[in-house]
Amino acid sequence: MDNTRQTHNIEPIFDSKSKILILGSFPSVKSREGMFFYNHPQNRFWKVLSAVLNQETPQTIEEKKIFLLKNKIALWDVIASCTISGSSDSSIKDVETNDINMILNHCDIKMIFCNGNLAYSLFMKHLFPILQIEPIMLPSTSPANARYTLEKLCDSWSQIIDYLN
Repeated sequence: MDNTRQTHNIEPIFDSKSKILILGSFPSVKSREGMFFYNHPQNRFWKVLSAVLNQETPQTIEEKKIFLLKNKIALWDVIASCTISGSSDSSIKDVETNDINMILNHCDIKMIFCNGNLAYSLFMKHLFPILQIEPIMLPSTSPANARYTLEKLCDSWSQIIDYLN
């Protein structure tokens, strides 16, 4: 698959009650096709959040939006556009970032979490110098992160609860 310029096509999810912001790197092919975050059936994002918050796993896009807002979670990605081959994080080049201030200026965000090392490293490279906010890196929920079981992911991700009150 050739590297092609892709633009983020999914609107951020947040409202004035959002307390944490979770940032991924860039939507996968499946997420871009489905027009929603973590749309690949093997991605464990929705299972992890549901388990950590002790709630049913949302299935539809509308249920997922309600789930996030009800739990005071804002969700977006670091990258607005980039050159990428398929869904390969390692192929990402020519990064342009999203304007995270769009969320920070409208919510009382207590902490920013990055879903995986790539989101964290991109945030630190491109956004930290501007925002001066250091996020917490959480292990990626991607199926490519096979060394983390669902249980291990839930253990790591459970720290989000501390910032939701």
